[in-house]
Amino acid sequence: MGKLKSLLSDSIIYGLSSIVGRFLNYLLVPLYTYKIAAESGGYGVVTNLYAYTALLLVILTFGMETTFFRFSNKDGVNPDKAFSTSLLFVGGLSAFFVLLCSVFLSPISQALDYAAHPEYIEVMAIIVALDAFQAIMFADLRRRKRAWKFAFLKLAFIFCNIALNLFVFLCAPSLSASHPAIMSWYQADYQVGYIFWINLFCTALITLGFIPELKKIRNGIDFTLLKQMARYAFPLLLLGLVGILNQVADKICYRFIVPGQEGEVQLGIYGACVKIAMIMAVITQAFRYAYEPLVFGGSRDKNNKEFQALATKYFVMFTLLAFLCVVFYIDILKYIVRADYWEALRAVPIVMMAEIFMGIYFNLSFWYKLTDQTWWGALFSGIGCVLLLAVNFIFVPEYGYMACAWGGFVGYGTCMVLSFFVGQKKYYVPYPVWTILGYFALALALYGLSVVLRPESQALVFVLNTGLLLVYLGVVCYAERTVFVPIVQKIKKKLTKR
Repeated sequence: MGKLKSLLSDSIIYGLSSIVGRFLNYLLVPLYTYKIAAESGGYGVVTNLYAYTALLLVILTFGMETTFFRFSNKDGVNPDKAFSTSLLFVGGLSAFFVLLCSVFLSPISQALDYAAHPEYIEVMAIIVALDAFQAIMFADLRRRKRAWKFAFLKLAFIFCNIALNLFVFLCAPSLSASHPAIMSWYQADYQVGYIFWINLFCTALITLGFIPELKKIRNGIDFTLLKQMARYAFPLLLLGLVGILNQVADKICYRFIVPGQEGEVQLGIYGACVKIAMIMAVITQAFRYAYEPLVFGGSRDKNNKEFQALATKYFVMFTLLAFLCVVFYIDILKYIVRADYWEALRAVPIVMMAEIFMGIYFNLSFWYKLTDQTWWGALFSGIGCVLLLAVNFIFVPEYGYMACAWGGFVGYGTCMVLSFFVGQKKYYVPYPVWTILGYFALALALYGLSVVLRPESQALVFVLNTGLLLVYLGVVCYAERTVFVPIVQKIKKKLTKR
């Protein structure tokens, strides 16, 4: 129970930084979509390039985040030596990547159809290199349970990023007209470019917050340890590659499947709307930040399997609650983006369910990480990625971006099912399967009722959906009363004392 409390408290801190940060970042979505018209395809460029950076980040981190956790908890391994070894390795790899991009900038820009703006490629290369370098330092904060510093740095980046974006998109145009000499750098038709330059500035600034962690570089690289870490990390790299491809392959491939301006426009519409579904990614990320160190740190604890089973059940409960909150109030959330992007809202429930599958797959993945059989993860994710790409290439020409949403659903669903059945044979964990399936059935039934019974009046829609949401909460609270009742009683005691 103590570990569960630690998971909850750390998840709240990580979750607040992630959720508040993502929420504040969502403020940029309406800013971008209201300032960059859908038909311009500009937001499609943003969606496409950030998809590439997500893929490159996995390559440059080389699976060293999870590897660092694994080896820093191994007997006979100095955690600081494991940190400096992984940090210097990732830093060297990232620096080499930036050098390659600079040398071959012209052919890379032409191949990706960004010959008109090669600086986009160069800026994004530096951003992803810094992100990879920071990822190891953020991992060290998590290992040392420095959740507050982790949250502060994450939020500092977000606030800096938002402030500069608000200035460039809202203030700079009028200042340019009134003070042309001071604002000579501003170009009204370069809005997409400013998004990337602002990201670079903020990312570089946050690196200064890691000066205490950077001092540990003095521990140097232990090449014997690095070989062991690399052997462990390589399957994780493959796993991470196919895993991130499951998330971004549609956004990378879309411009090749649907070339030209039409592809950029459709990708921008899809990319803007699925931002609404990213609440699932936030919850999963917050859960992962707190959960991963606890599982690896307690790998020798005989109760670790029971903890994994219990944590997975609660993860499903809360992500399904988030799913219902979003789909029930989508008529409010849709105002995050401009009206000419709304056509892709129908993809949101599918993308959210795919994200839930991805989160469950992450929870189920610990069996092969704890048994050092990480190649299983690469195999599962590879199968899921092949299915995702197949759905995209076969159905996108006819069904457009809806095929992208269903591709993720099929890919993640397959990974989840494979990991569960193989994992239960290799490393049995007593997951409460029927309870979890019951929560899924309840949430999907309530969502189905909201679609079938949808009244014409918008006010009645909110009343109906709020009632259905309360039904879900009531059933969950009753089913989990042995957990929730003691919590409520403790709260009552504290209030009566006051």
